[in-house]
Amino acid sequence: MTALAEKMRWDIAQLVENTDPDWITSKLEEMVEAANGLARRYRGKIKDLDAKGLLALLTARDDFSLRYEGVTEYSSLRYSADSTDAVSKRLNEALKKAGTRAGQALAFMEIELGDLLKAKPGLVTDTNLQEYKHFLERIVRRIPHVMTEELEKITMSKDQNGVSAWSQLQGDWLGTRTFKIMIDGVEKTMPYGEIISLYQSTNRELRKESNRVVYDGLGRDDQLWASAIRSICGDHLQMCEWRKYPAPMTQSIIDNDVEQAAIDALMRTMEGSVEAYRRYLRLKAKFMGLEKLGNWDIVAPLPGVPEKKYTWEESRKEVVSAYRSFDPEWAGWVDEMYGRRHIDAEVRNGKRSGAFCASWLAGKSAWVLQSFNGQMGDVYTQAHELGHAVHAYLGSRHQKPSNYEIGSCIAETASVFGELLLTDRLLAEAKTREEKRAILATVLDEFGMAAYQVSARVFFEQGMYDAIKEGKFLDGETVSSLWTAGRDKIYGDAIEWLPEMKWEWTMKPHYYIPNYRFYNYPYVYAQLFVFALYRLYKEQGLAFVPKLRTLLAAGSSRSPTELAKDVGFDVTSEDFWRKGMQQFEDFVGQLEATL
Repeated sequence: MTALAEKMRWDIAQLVENTDPDWITSKLEEMVEAANGLARRYRGKIKDLDAKGLLALLTARDDFSLRYEGVTEYSSLRYSADSTDAVSKRLNEALKKAGTRAGQALAFMEIELGDLLKAKPGLVTDTNLQEYKHFLERIVRRIPHVMTEELEKITMSKDQNGVSAWSQLQGDWLGTRTFKIMIDGVEKTMPYGEIISLYQSTNRELRKESNRVVYDGLGRDDQLWASAIRSICGDHLQMCEWRKYPAPMTQSIIDNDVEQAAIDALMRTMEGSVEAYRRYLRLKAKFMGLEKLGNWDIVAPLPGVPEKKYTWEESRKEVVSAYRSFDPEWAGWVDEMYGRRHIDAEVRNGKRSGAFCASWLAGKSAWVLQSFNGQMGDVYTQAHELGHAVHAYLGSRHQKPSNYEIGSCIAETASVFGELLLTDRLLAEAKTREEKRAILATVLDEFGMAAYQVSARVFFEQGMYDAIKEGKFLDGETVSSLWTAGRDKIYGDAIEWLPEMKWEWTMKPHYYIPNYRFYNYPYVYAQLFVFALYRLYKEQGLAFVPKLRTLLAAGSSRSPTELAKDVGFDVTSEDFWRKGMQQFEDFVGQLEATL
């Protein structure tokens, strides 16, 4: 392995005392026994706890989480890095089984906590439990939807070989797909994580062909993809009935600690502002000398700018410097992620597609996975995921694990803000009008995909549940028709689509996450929320820095609604969401000014 390759691979051995697979599995078994120990200590006794007794329970729960975080993260991250490795498969399977058994052992806890808080509601506001106030409020909100302990255990067992297995199958299958494509007269075979880098090639025909090849290939497996998505959605509707959720989105609303009124206002704002996005898409077509963009042009770089390829060190410099412009301490944490090899960026077969950041609360740090191809979009991905890392660094220094169960709406705050800081830096460095155009187009493309295209996913997901309730069978063609209906609601006639793009839904892991439906609207929330925060930062300058630090350090100890109020925002108002949209329109205006 070269020195560069080593730098671009993470060193997750730091998570554990010993990387021997037998030692790892023994620790997972120890975790199960520790969970059983907590059960023996507290089962049937929680209803009699006073404030001090409840504090002791919650402290023990947090200590348990921190004690076994390293071994569970190691098993999970190793599998994400290479799902084809035999040892990784073994440890991932051991983790799933141990996690299920530990979860079953502790299934009583939230049920009994709910009974306790129903009987003694004053505990929520008891001064001895002040640190856990919002954690307890969230339990109260979930109480009506918790089943009996026996049913909760049965559900965990059912999920292990049911929805969780379907989800893993989708991820494993996608992670091992390869695609053949002709490049400069030579046929090449590429894994999914590599071929998608061609989506941003300066060669329009290569972009088009890479899109066609990928989705033609994925469409050939439509029976597998449809079976997975049908099973996961059907399971969720059954669970909604059992848990008495009034709508398929309700679980997500509760898990993300938000209000339905806020999400309704958000989605109305998005649907009512589609023309702003279409205006940008038509402007981009003009820059590219096209009558209309093809779907293969949506995230393509603008012409007239030399194709910039970033080395690993150049990307590190840009991202660290962007964060330094806001807060030197943040920059130090980001640089540490590179220095301690907490980022896995090498492109290889068997690696999970996409990118993510996993918090490591016990280590007061985080881990990032991505596939780095040296393009500007990859630098933005790094800035995004390292924003999550900053959030973890702050949260782990101020909150216990119970107060770091952050819903996705707030979890995206630092990451999207980091992208905007990178935009500021790159715009300041731009030497030509063409370079400035390219940077603005990158941030507008990102917003378009993370807010508008993701809104299409929200419409699509709701459409699937509506279709199931209407008695429709979700075969591949039916799912594709639901996808294109949601997609066209956003894009209208602004885009020409390859027929193969009807299979685009097959590669979104978001649709296949078990027990976490409607994963998508939080991305829309985050984009508009952070764009509004960014406008506030531009107005207030350095005075805004401590406000954002406080927001991120709060973890989940306060609700998103409360955190927004702290900076003067009402997330249930469409006027607020329009403030974020105005920032998008301002970027479009800056791009128009370069004509």
